[in-house]
Amino acid sequence: MKKIAFYCFLPIIYLIALLPFPVLYLLSAALNFILFGIFQYRKQVIIGNLTRSFPNHSPAEIHAIYKKYCQYFADLTLETFKTLTISKQAMQRRCAITPQAQKLFNNFADRKQSIILVLGHWGNWEWGGNAFSLACRHQLYVIYHPLTNPHFDKLMYNMRSRFGTKLIAMNNTYKDMVRVKNELNATAFIADQTPSTHNTHWTTFLHQDTPVFKGTEIIARKLNLPIVYISIKKVKRGYYTLDAEILVENPQNTSDGEITNMHTHRLEKDINAMPEIWLWSHRRWKHKRNNDVEGV
Repeated sequence: MKKIAFYCFLPIIYLIALLPFPVLYLLSAALNFILFGIFQYRKQVIIGNLTRSFPNHSPAEIHAIYKKYCQYFADLTLETFKTLTISKQAMQRRCAITPQAQKLFNNFADRKQSIILVLGHWGNWEWGGNAFSLACRHQLYVIYHPLTNPHFDKLMYNMRSRFGTKLIAMNNTYKDMVRVKNELNATAFIADQTPSTHNTHWTTFLHQDTPVFKGTEIIARKLNLPIVYISIKKVKRGYYTLDAEILVENPQNTSDGEITNMHTHRLEKDINAMPEIWLWSHRRWKHKRNNDVEGV
């Protein structure tokens, strides 16, 4: 059944990927209307997340962010499909690395220093990975969750690795990072996914108690790799910039929870600056902090 579903959708996905950008965004407007206007896709989840995250916003302000988010989500979905056919030149033009970020990555490469990248579901993280692989000397590895449908998983794997990025399944993260430790590489962790309450760090994020994966921090401290925070900001429709800043040079000198707080609060700053381009439709706060769990 999964195979049949895959081969039914595959021609549609490739047809979308072949569309020129002006037509792609006309289709995106239609997708927005169908998904959010007719089917009200996760509207209660999105509005609830926004309301709790911005308690000082009026209902009108929350609704305005919601409307912008709906169109962004539709754009992001089709932009992800477009990765299947976009040229290298168009990819670099539509997701440009800032001079500051390029200099930072070059400096690490000149020192033959591998790094850890940390980012959130803010902007277009799929295009960000492509832009990095095309412009930087580090071999990029991205930590990912394999999809349950093996056919769609293979499609996404091929899409994400098209410009040289390599993927590491989450349950193999540390082992695979040790395996390639002598290679000049950058390993990207998307740090705002919803973890279980086991081995997580609790912090306050967007005015709410939030569990955060400690994997980034634990591995960074074990391997003592510098941590670089990545921002992939939307400039205008279909165009993004990738910026970067060093969060921690020597993770082994940090205290427990310090790195996790740093990258979480740095992401919070980006979300506050441009809230409509974060992934509000996922159930980020489905776990509650127990009274006997400590957090910062």
